[in-house]
Amino acid sequence: MLDGPHPLLPLCVIVCVVFALFPRSRLHTPSPFRSCCCLLLLSHSPGPLPCGFPFIFKLRNSFFFFFFSFSARAPMASGNKIRIFGGTANRELAERVARRLGMELEKCTINRFANQETQVEVQSSVRGEDVFIIGCGSGEVNDNLMELLILINACKFASAKRVTAVIPIYPYARQDKKDKSRAPISAKLVANMLTVAGADHIITMDLHASQIQGFFDLPVDNLYAEPAIIKYIKESIPNWATAVIVSPDAGGAKRVTSLADQLKLDFALIHKERKRANEVASMVLVGSVEGKVAILIDDIADTCGTIVMAAEKLVEAGASSVFAILTHGLFSGSAIEKLNGSRLEAVVVTNTCPHDAAKAACAKIKTIDISPMLAEAIRRTHNGESISYLFHHVPL
Repeated sequence: MLDGPHPLLPLCVIVCVVFALFPRSRLHTPSPFRSCCCLLLLSHSPGPLPCGFPFIFKLRNSFFFFFFSFSARAPMASGNKIRIFGGTANRELAERVARRLGMELEKCTINRFANQETQVEVQSSVRGEDVFIIGCGSGEVNDNLMELLILINACKFASAKRVTAVIPIYPYARQDKKDKSRAPISAKLVANMLTVAGADHIITMDLHASQIQGFFDLPVDNLYAEPAIIKYIKESIPNWATAVIVSPDAGGAKRVTSLADQLKLDFALIHKERKRANEVASMVLVGSVEGKVAILIDDIADTCGTIVMAAEKLVEAGASSVFAILTHGLFSGSAIEKLNGSRLEAVVVTNTCPHDAAKAACAKIKTIDISPMLAEAIRRTHNGESISYLFHHVPL
């Protein structure tokens, strides 16, 4: 027995206090060292106590249980951090979201083998963390979807606490129902794939059909571009207060009436008949646009045949000018040629899809940045806050 305190006692006291105040420090300290510090602290007695041995033994056992359990267990899950990953499909949007949150994208390597298989390697630790993966359902849709699935699965197997797939444009969203005999419901298949890959939560924007949310057995947050569109109309479209909001098809009537009600404007509807997918046969305008600015609202601009024909119809009906505002700008096939030769004043899309090349080729294309909405949705999801605020407001 030493006459005085053990020379290492002060160090052990400091170590145990650090373990208690800073739980993450335990991750970087070897377990045997933690245990020895606690044992040395609790087994040492600086001198005789009047209360006797039984009391000292009980007191030491209590301290031993407190310090040892505190120093040996992993950090509480409430201390997890946000980890944001971005795929190759829409890297710019992912970087904008990360900057908005004051963060950087986590490092991961995405390569293609010679046979075009996708290889993903997560280079940042995600154990016990809250992971958000920003993917994209446009461009090379199949490759981008597979990349997202593999990235989700990689984070799940790396022991992430929760994996949220942020998919601004949902892939295969237009195949949401069995509209022909022997036709697949591909949107449901994608939902199954995301679930099996390990996604715990989905954040998307302006689903082509809201019922797609019901294809999942996990939480799905469908954000709306509507607040950002309203802000753009008020700030950038001349004479908007006397404009008419127009839906290019019957399926968008609910979207258009909601927007018109909030802006206190009239609305009109165009009924279209298709020969086949991406090819419109005829259009009939229901409503009056004579002498007014017409604002076409839709969710997807793919080959742009619909909005170009709709603009022509509106001009024939007497509209003074025609603008088109769409959430997802795919601009496939001959879309740019059609837009350049159209009667549209401007085609406004959000940056849910990368469209720099299309914008360079067509001066009519304008962009609404929706990264603040996605960033705020991520922040609120991580903190357990409601995101319903984003249904009617644009983050400042």
